[in-house]
Amino acid sequence: MTNFKTLESPAASAAAEARVTLGTGPRRAAGGTARRSRTGRAIAPLVKHALLILGGLVMLYPVLWLVVSSLRPTDVIFRDPGLIIRDPQFSNYTDGWTTLSSPFTVFLINSCLVVLGCILGNLFSCSLAAYAFARLDFAGKKWWFAIMLITIMLPIHVVIVPQYILFSQLGWVNTFIPLILPKVLATDAFFIFLMVQFIRGIPRELDEAARIDGCGQGRIFALVILPLMVPALATTAVFTFIWTWNDFFSQLLYLTKPEMYTVPLALRAFMDAQSATNWGPMFAMSVVSLVPIFLVFLFGQRFLIKGIATTGGK
Repeated sequence: MTNFKTLESPAASAAAEARVTLGTGPRRAAGGTARRSRTGRAIAPLVKHALLILGGLVMLYPVLWLVVSSLRPTDVIFRDPGLIIRDPQFSNYTDGWTTLSSPFTVFLINSCLVVLGCILGNLFSCSLAAYAFARLDFAGKKWWFAIMLITIMLPIHVVIVPQYILFSQLGWVNTFIPLILPKVLATDAFFIFLMVQFIRGIPRELDEAARIDGCGQGRIFALVILPLMVPALATTAVFTFIWTWNDFFSQLLYLTKPEMYTVPLALRAFMDAQSATNWGPMFAMSVVSLVPIFLVFLFGQRFLIKGIATTGGK
């Protein structure tokens, strides 16, 4: 019988010895592929985080530029777009606080009064309207709910003229009533819809248990539903604060006396079409006006995210 081992070529024998010595070729190739895969998985998060940080810096640049400009002389602000402060001018803050006809404290207090009234009005009226749509049965409930949703799509310019005529005839111009009263009447349909979705996720068995204990609709709302609506109420409060604090158009329309100005109107007062604009003090007071929004969002973001997430999930 012929011995086949004697028929192997020298090259085949050398390849076999190399595989025995260094390990099999396919196994080494698989090991190299696995190492490259692990390296790719390690690099991918680094690249993603680097891109996110770069994008965050791009979005934060206007805010950083505003802070830096508030510490520069007015004649240097637009000549140097960088973020390096060579000679900080803290006098911009003191000048901005006292430049206008009234101290800036007056405008901060006015804004706080308007914001507080709007928050309380929205929390009270929108929660009651949402409970009615979510729990009560009345004639035309679906139609009224649809009409309420349609009002979300109405631009403010459609209703602002009739509202101004009405408030002007009532003598409420140059007061805070036109800015607060619509909130008390539940005109923010977005918050009603948000609370309705949240209440619908609360089990009706809780209502039935409270009704067995002798509670009416008012006590069910106050003792059962309202404590469970804290995330939705906090979301409403945060959004109302931000939107009202930054509102310019409505406040410009109803407030014409300088002593009634809110923060947005006071910042606009720094820009004078007839003379030079005090950019430094205006930027300094802009930074001051951003502090309340930053603090509210910082302490309320937990409730904000929870309220939006639970409302969407339910």
